[in-house]
Amino acid sequence: MTLVGRTRARGVETLTLDSPHNRNALSAALVGELTDALTDCGKDADVRAIVLTHTGNTFCAGADLRDPPPPDDLVALLRLIVELRKPVVARVTGHVRAGGLGLLAACDISAASAQATFAFTEVHIGVAPAVISLPLLPRTDARALARYYLTGERFTAPEAARIGLLTTEGDDVDEALAPLLGGLRRASPQALAETKALLTAKVLEAFDRDAADLTALSARLFSSAQAREGMTAFLERRDPEWVV
Repeated sequence: MTLVGRTRARGVETLTLDSPHNRNALSAALVGELTDALTDCGKDADVRAIVLTHTGNTFCAGADLRDPPPPDDLVALLRLIVELRKPVVARVTGHVRAGGLGLLAACDISAASAQATFAFTEVHIGVAPAVISLPLLPRTDARALARYYLTGERFTAPEAARIGLLTTEGDDVDEALAPLLGGLRRASPQALAETKALLTAKVLEAFDRDAADLTALSARLFSSAQAREGMTAFLERRDPEWVV
């Protein structure tokens, strides 16, 4: 089964997350396939930019609790998006949860429709948004992250744009993206690569400084008793034991 679809139009490669059985959750298989597709695009001189989108009503439901990727593999995927010498654009028309927000933050440009909703749900299952903080903390409003990291509450596309998680949002995501993709198509490949390097330097510093510690934190939390209870409660559609 192919979990990442690929199409191309006028130099823009579209990678489509297509794992409906788990709402495009980040399974080990999906992370591996997306990593391979992005690597291929990075080597292809005919690809000017990459659009990352999805099938169904969920862009990404976060980590697949039944088949989670190793934390090192998720770090590598996020870093690949940031480091790639081509712009990566997220196109969202549905819900984004937990690890999916890390994908958005790693992208250079992100757009969503009015139907999209967002939430950092990690605290509700006994873990923390550790690895995905690598691209999120340098690019997103700190006070807003404190609220949404700690409460796990849902927020809207306009709020996501206000706090820096999205570049733009609107009723029609393709209409919002059209001038942005037009600008990328008019830019020289060399200029795009070097300009992206300027923009991502601070984010890559965070990877260099914090990736090992956050990977260790993620592994420790996911193996904890509270995480086991939280994940079991989620899969059984009940409140975990700590809810008061």
